[in-house]
Amino acid sequence: MSQITPQIVEAHGLSPEEYQRVLDALGREPNLVELGIFSVMWSEHCSYKSSRLHLRKLPTQAPWVICGPGENAGVIDIGPGPGGTRQAAIFKMESHNHPSYIEPYQGAATGVGGILRDVFTMGARPVANLNALRFGRPDHPRMKHLVRGVVAGIGGYGNCVGVPTVGGETEFHRAYDGNILVNAMTVGVADADRIFYSAATGVGNPIVYVGSKTGRDGIHGATMASADFAEDAAAKRPTVQVGDPFTEKLLIEACLELMATDAIVAIQDMGAAGLTSSSVEMASKGGAGIRLDMNKVPCREEGMTPYEMMLSESQERMLMVLKPGREGEAEAIFRKWELDFAVIGEVTDTGHMVLEFDGAVVCDIPLAPLADEAPLYDRPRAALAAPAPLADVPQSEDPGADLLALVACPDLASRRWIWEQYDHQVGADTLAGPGGDAALVRVHGTRKALAMTTDCTPRYCLADPFEGGKQAVAEAYRNLCAVGARPLAITNCLNFGNPQRPEIMAQFVGCIEGMAEACRLLDFPVVSGNVSLYNESKATGGGSAILPTPAVGGVGLIEDYTRRASIAFKAEGETIYLMGQERWASPNPLRGHLGQSLWLREIHGREDGPPPPVDLTLERHSGEFIRELIAAGLVSAVHDVSDGGLAVALAEMALAGGLGAEVAAHPRYSAAQWWFGEDQGRYLFTVPDDAAFQAQLARGTRDADTASSGVRRLGTVGGDRLLGVPLAELREANERFFREWMEG
Repeated sequence: MSQITPQIVEAHGLSPEEYQRVLDALGREPNLVELGIFSVMWSEHCSYKSSRLHLRKLPTQAPWVICGPGENAGVIDIGPGPGGTRQAAIFKMESHNHPSYIEPYQGAATGVGGILRDVFTMGARPVANLNALRFGRPDHPRMKHLVRGVVAGIGGYGNCVGVPTVGGETEFHRAYDGNILVNAMTVGVADADRIFYSAATGVGNPIVYVGSKTGRDGIHGATMASADFAEDAAAKRPTVQVGDPFTEKLLIEACLELMATDAIVAIQDMGAAGLTSSSVEMASKGGAGIRLDMNKVPCREEGMTPYEMMLSESQERMLMVLKPGREGEAEAIFRKWELDFAVIGEVTDTGHMVLEFDGAVVCDIPLAPLADEAPLYDRPRAALAAPAPLADVPQSEDPGADLLALVACPDLASRRWIWEQYDHQVGADTLAGPGGDAALVRVHGTRKALAMTTDCTPRYCLADPFEGGKQAVAEAYRNLCAVGARPLAITNCLNFGNPQRPEIMAQFVGCIEGMAEACRLLDFPVVSGNVSLYNESKATGGGSAILPTPAVGGVGLIEDYTRRASIAFKAEGETIYLMGQERWASPNPLRGHLGQSLWLREIHGREDGPPPPVDLTLERHSGEFIRELIAAGLVSAVHDVSDGGLAVALAEMALAGGLGAEVAAHPRYSAAQWWFGEDQGRYLFTVPDDAAFQAQLARGTRDADTASSGVRRLGTVGGDRLLGVPLAELREANERFFREWMEG
């Protein structure tokens, strides 16, 4: 009788057609260990079988890109460091959505741990963490528990491991009621000539396991992350890993110490699918084979089987290939840091993964079908209708009252309750933490700073995936420019619903194509990323699919961090300008887009109309000009205009600086359009010396491209009110949501 039944195949997430491919690849029936390995390697989470066809559309190259997608993280050149050695920034964003919904503290904590390993695996010392969080309705019965657990998990892990959490975003929408999003990003710094890769080479070279022992936590985590939630989500708790940030800190130091030698041939962290994915990826990238002795795998539980060892996603573990004869040197380092170290196998030339246990071969699989020849699907896509124009456009009868309501809403309320739980100063190199357009971290020992941000507007992506994808990239670009940084590259975390639904696949492809166009025209390549599909829930109280959420993590560089900008108003009497509202060369400069705006949703309860279009030429030229102004020291505060429009951006600058402003309306716009329209490509900035600024502007406007960005004087900084509302009232409204929700 067959050991593998159709029920067992289905439980492993393989379709009948995929199981037939397994039979064809092996030429026989698999045993349970082999089936488990195929199931995790062919899961959506590991194989990207529904997405990698379209990911190829994203631009990934630039002169400063050292390593693009395909490794643990992306690598970009950031110029010379101390002593003239060229330095690199290494970064990636990844999802831990499903685990965080099931067990929010450990799900979020291990998401942070996993992305840290992706970065230090390549030789970088992590210097910053960020996150992008999406939750459901605050009045949903589980949401307070989820928010508390996720925030505590992020803070608990990051704080203990000693890497500052410097930025991120948090939004709420009913579409995330049954499937929250927890996307974690890490940025690290390394010498450009000391980057470590994962391709296993050298027949006979030892394969070494280091870090924590293997347990039964996280088994089939990758498979769980490749399916939507049913009613029994809580029963999946055993598939959530358990993290230990103190062990992770030891692992970082031990790996970096060994990396200072020349003993390592290849290195890979054990992330999704654990020992299976790390060994398969290392061997397949190196065009080699691999043999492992499962009896030598360090285990923390009695009687673990090869199936459990290969599929466990226990945390804080790494796999390495060492040069022959260097095992003793490496072991001494890891033992010093009180970590496990074991030689568990060797590189072979067979092109197969061979596992031995108790003297018998328990797995013999050709590697090519597991990795490069994994299933690849061109899923059907629906034709999405263009969003209907915004009809019956409402008016703002009292802009001050509308502003007060907006700054109090969950999506715009102060995140102080969140970021006060994060240590954003550990390491003493944070120049700007949470609350601005982008975080800034000094490159230690230099005058350089890395700027970093996470951005996405899912409601735009739902209304028009192509424009929404463009906007996600453009806003990341804009946020980096707003602090004075030159945008260099992005990572992404593409969160979508079930790709087997044609409308979801259409959203995915539309967002990818919009992102690709923005990356090309802004010279802002994608160097790493992650795809998270099946973000849907059938659980009681949950909705269906999440909003399409292609989160973008952007990284930029400031050559001299003394030339940087922040959002806070600095002094009474300074002039306030708006850049990017009107393109003078345009035949119709009137903008004022209210479709899909927060004002429309929060004040009028509507989520309709098209999102604001993204003019990438305007984005590029406005960004370049604002960076010139910051570098020249001509502006004292800068802020991009995004959610909530001009009024909210002004309020954020006023609250950050404790100063009000006198600002004028525009004669060609309604109050709603002018104050709350979410037109893209705009910056607010303040000028201490108006004469010097006007001289620079006159020089700049000789260039038609710069002139087309448009600069308009709005008013002056001063007083204690904005749009007639006292700052004290705005501050109280802005701080109220989290305080009352979490204390209530």
